[in-house]
Amino acid sequence: MDRYERILSLHRLLKAARYPVPLPQLLGELGCSRATLYRDVAFIRDALGAPIESAGTEQAAFRYALGEGERFELPGLWLTSDELAALLALNELISRSGPGVLAGALAPFRSRIENLLADQGSGKALPIERIRVIPWGERRLDQQVFRIVAGAVLERRRLRFGYRARTTNADSQRQVSPQRLTHYRDNWYLDAWDHDREALRSFAVDRIVDPHTIEQACRDVPEADLDQLLASAYGIFSGLPKAWATIRFSAHAARWVADERWHAQQKGTWLADGRYELQVPYAKSKELLMDVLKYGADAEVVAPLPLREEMKILLQLALGSYQDS
Repeated sequence: MDRYERILSLHRLLKAARYPVPLPQLLGELGCSRATLYRDVAFIRDALGAPIESAGTEQAAFRYALGEGERFELPGLWLTSDELAALLALNELISRSGPGVLAGALAPFRSRIENLLADQGSGKALPIERIRVIPWGERRLDQQVFRIVAGAVLERRRLRFGYRARTTNADSQRQVSPQRLTHYRDNWYLDAWDHDREALRSFAVDRIVDPHTIEQACRDVPEADLDQLLASAYGIFSGLPKAWATIRFSAHAARWVADERWHAQQKGTWLADGRYELQVPYAKSKELLMDVLKYGADAEVVAPLPLREEMKILLQLALGSYQDS
């Protein structure tokens, strides 16, 4: 542990302690010699202004002065090398998982972290290129559109924009009160109150055209209502759940599915023969069936019966595409 991290650890130990911390405990936690600890105590007290008090007669102990320790914080940005490395890895993940929407804004942040790591690690650079991010299903996104939409969400301002629905390819004009941005399967969605339809809707940001804010009060929908209407059913489709789907996976596929999170309220059961039964609430079947189809013969829709019949039809149509003419 270098001096920077020892100082930070010493501060955190004293900040969290209700009683004076004995010298042996500090030496064990910080992994340093007695002389080094006394130098660190002197530095944090004299140079950084920490309200350190010594206590104990037979055995030395240290603490922050009562009433002052709660308010004292180390000046500047104090993070361990592991914490800085984690932040740098997170920034790398953001920059590589999208089309640069957030990377530009975070570029100065990354530079500061790299400088701090270099100072703490004797100039040693981290091999960030060893972090690999592979986007899947990511759609092209206009950065200017994203900035306007994100700004409206954070500033609580209404938006007017053109929208081309993916299912019907129909164009429409919308006026909405933005509620939140959702990142789902490598794409961004805007959850908003649609004033024309007087209902909550989710809009794919990549389908939004020419957005601009308008000077009207933004309607705020309670978080509980947003979750009930937009997050209670399976996938990105909005609406209250209409049924629970029961999907049974083979023993082979169960090794993966049992560790996967399909929905916040999902229920999973191991069967006696090694298979795995998963139950999830859904409002619309399309996305759910598409996800089940990728498991092929390793997955079976058991219930409800209409969902099972719909899956049968999809499989028959798919098989028909491979029949000889």
